[in-house]
Amino acid sequence: MSASLRRLRMPGGLTVLAALSLGALAMAGCTTSTPPIEATAPAPEVAPSMPSQYRPEELVGRWGYGAYHNDADLARTAAAARAQCGQPVMINRGSTGGVMMYLADSSDMQELVLKGSPSGKNYIGPPGEAGGPQDREIVSFDGRTMVLRWIDAEVASRYGMGVYVRCAAEGTAPRVAGRPPAKPAPAH
Repeated sequence: MSASLRRLRMPGGLTVLAALSLGALAMAGCTTSTPPIEATAPAPEVAPSMPSQYRPEELVGRWGYGAYHNDADLARTAAAARAQCGQPVMINRGSTGGVMMYLADSSDMQELVLKGSPSGKNYIGPPGEAGGPQDREIVSFDGRTMVLRWIDAEVASRYGMGVYVRCAAEGTAPRVAGRPPAKPAPAH
């Protein structure tokens, strides 16, 4: 465009170049089509969670805790966990029906849920799909001893397999194997 056209002023103080630019933009706006407004995608369907074969009430209580990395250490670790009942880990009932426990690397108790899976495995973890990265698989549980395995491999390598051994009711002395319960002394 020549310098004389650029200097040519239109009414209102616009230069010819500015007027042509504005006109081109206006025409471009008229010739382009507005993309269709996308409908909000429906929320993905979450498969109904399968119930665990265990109930939260079965886990609530006082537990001695230990952990191991080698399967050969399970019996020794369970005995060490039993010895921790002087300072038990408490598993309480949560306000929405789960259990209050700690997640890996967290100093705050959180309400976790018991989850079943189509494979028959059972898990404890935050709400969501069974077997998620923050879940623990319930490897075994007989009502007195519970063995849990972290799903996340990195967490499992640090914490190992968790062993929870149920403590005697508060205020009762644990019974030593092979001995009958102590009888109260006669009153004189």
